[in-house]
Amino acid sequence: MNSSLLVLAIVQVIFAGIVGLYFLNMMRSQQHNRVAVDKESTRELERLRKMRTVSLSEPLSERTRPSCIGDIIGQEDGLRTLRAALCGPNPQHVILYGPPGVGKTAAARVILEEAKRTPGSPFLANAVFCELDGATARFDERGIADPLIGSVHDPIYQGAGAMGVLGIPQPKQGAVTKAHGGVLFIDEIGELHPIQMNKLLKVLEDRRVFFESAYYNPDDSNIPLHIHDMFQNGLPADFRLVGATTRSPQDIPPAIRSRCLEIFFRPLNGEEIAVIVQRASEKIRFAMTPAAVDVVTRHAVNGREAVNVVQIAAGIALTERRTEITREDAEWVVHSSQIAPRPERKVPERPQVGVVNGLAVYGPSSGMLLEVEADAVVARAPGHGTVSVTGVIDEEELGGGGRVLRRRSTARSSIDNVVTALRRCLPVNLSDYDVHVNFPGGTPVDGPSAGVSMAVAIYSAVTGIPVDNTVAMTGEVSIYGSIRPVGGVSAKVEAARLAGARKVIIPSDNDQERLHRWSDVDIVLASRLEDVLSCSLLRDVVTEPVGSAYAPAMPLQTSAVAQGSV
Repeated sequence: MNSSLLVLAIVQVIFAGIVGLYFLNMMRSQQHNRVAVDKESTRELERLRKMRTVSLSEPLSERTRPSCIGDIIGQEDGLRTLRAALCGPNPQHVILYGPPGVGKTAAARVILEEAKRTPGSPFLANAVFCELDGATARFDERGIADPLIGSVHDPIYQGAGAMGVLGIPQPKQGAVTKAHGGVLFIDEIGELHPIQMNKLLKVLEDRRVFFESAYYNPDDSNIPLHIHDMFQNGLPADFRLVGATTRSPQDIPPAIRSRCLEIFFRPLNGEEIAVIVQRASEKIRFAMTPAAVDVVTRHAVNGREAVNVVQIAAGIALTERRTEITREDAEWVVHSSQIAPRPERKVPERPQVGVVNGLAVYGPSSGMLLEVEADAVVARAPGHGTVSVTGVIDEEELGGGGRVLRRRSTARSSIDNVVTALRRCLPVNLSDYDVHVNFPGGTPVDGPSAGVSMAVAIYSAVTGIPVDNTVAMTGEVSIYGSIRPVGGVSAKVEAARLAGARKVIIPSDNDQERLHRWSDVDIVLASRLEDVLSCSLLRDVVTEPVGSAYAPAMPLQTSAVAQGSV
């Protein structure tokens, strides 16, 4: 009996020794690991400290970034609308359309700062500006990671940790929650995945985010109270969305567009690019010759591109120990970067027969001068004349959002309306002439808005009366000669002014007070085709008319023309 107890005691002692050695080795291993982790952490902290002591000079793009509304050039209309949308007592969701580098992101930032200082605004002084890139905001379909909406770290995926060991799911905030009480700015919102877009719509309606997890049990007492609150009441997400995109409105889902105010930022013109160039050169303390500014202005299409050219040109001058940027520096940068000149059109230098300055709109809100030319010759047989239209892109593809839209031009069919209306004005039979209408450059043309231009060009070509080269026009012509309203008139008038036009003819129904803000261009309101002809043709200068037995055109009986000096 005693021997058995002795053996049992010896076994217990040996077992206790083995267990003690095991835990001792484990403690030593943990201590060694702790020491190793501390050494590695010390080395990394020292490396990070050394890295933070190294700093390059601030990029010129950072120096020229707008810090107030006055620093944003050329977007007065867009800024006014954006201020009205965000600085009031009931701010709205907004989508900003426009080309890159025109100040959409900067505008959203500075307007939020102004809204914080506006009395009655719901934005507090600590309201955040949370920025997200829609092109890179990727998510996991299982809900493991979603930087926009947020996600739930389930125990099976999140690994070890205090809550992971206990099997507690952990909701993680997304950008919509981080932007609570402020502005969520999504750059390139048109690139968001459709699933994320639908989730965002739900958040905009509920103003909070709800999570689901198979590992959540409302009766589990081990789950902390704040986790229960997140799953039962959701995370707050009361913000105002400001989305920016370079796409066209038709490429954005209608569901998100219907919830947002749409604001259009236009491309910058040459004068505005010149202002940006001069400010950039001043901030880097480099003088810039007027010729150098002109080179950058003629090539850069947005502010960001202009600043980049100035920065590289300044580097060339600095390496050659100069303090002035010359024309040769700017031309070298333009040549090495292969930057094409800006596609700007100007009115002709002198009046011409059959050449008219039409107006068109491209993109969301950009106007351009559209040259229309016509020629007429006597047909081989009376009454067998033809009318042909060339230079028109009959069909164009508009891609985006996973779909391709084919848009057909109606210019060819609109010429029939023009010919019918001209038969009431021309002193000759148009069927006796072969008429050729051309749109140089192959620009996509919307037929109705080019109706007035085609009518004047044909009338000039048949009668030999030159068209005033300082006049631009837009409008649709009905078969009875009435001038009907068209779209994009404000952008067209501004494009005509920048192209050198001194008189712009628009339909009477398109008259707006804001069109009369420029002092260097006259707005002529026309309701009949006869009004347009009398204001655009130079009857004092008549060239050789078409045909040998041509009778001079009789004076037109015009209706009252409303003309306003802008």
